[in-house]
Amino acid sequence: MNIFKTQRQLSATPAAVFAAIADPARLATWWGPEGFTNQFETFEFKVGGRWVFTMVGPDGQSYPNESVFAAIVADSQVVIRHSCQPFFTLTITLQANAEGTLVLWEQAFDDAAVAQAVRHIVEPANEQNLDRLANVV
Repeated sequence: MNIFKTQRQLSATPAAVFAAIADPARLATWWGPEGFTNQFETFEFKVGGRWVFTMVGPDGQSYPNESVFAAIVADSQVVIRHSCQPFFTLTITLQANAEGTLVLWEQAFDDAAVAQAVRHIVEPANEQNLDRLANVV
């Protein structure tokens, strides 16, 4: 298995959730697992735009990241292609409902062996990421 899926019901509208993704200042406050901070170098929120940043762990260790926005549909979906190791595509889909927005988070790794090697990190980290998003919308 190389795909990790999770979801979260948020009381905010899809537009409010999308805004928390599209605004780099807000995104930097919630992106990543609990205890991580972000230093954005490049954030071009458009299809084909680059996103270069460093995640800094609670222990001070730096994790460089580089991605490309593969698809963006306002208030509905953002697809992010992680263009450095480990290679994956993250699809964030926002579905409006009576309670607000259902956030579908699907992270598909190119290599199943890599996915299994990082599974113990990715699964809780994705949940923590959505916890942090819920706190800002």
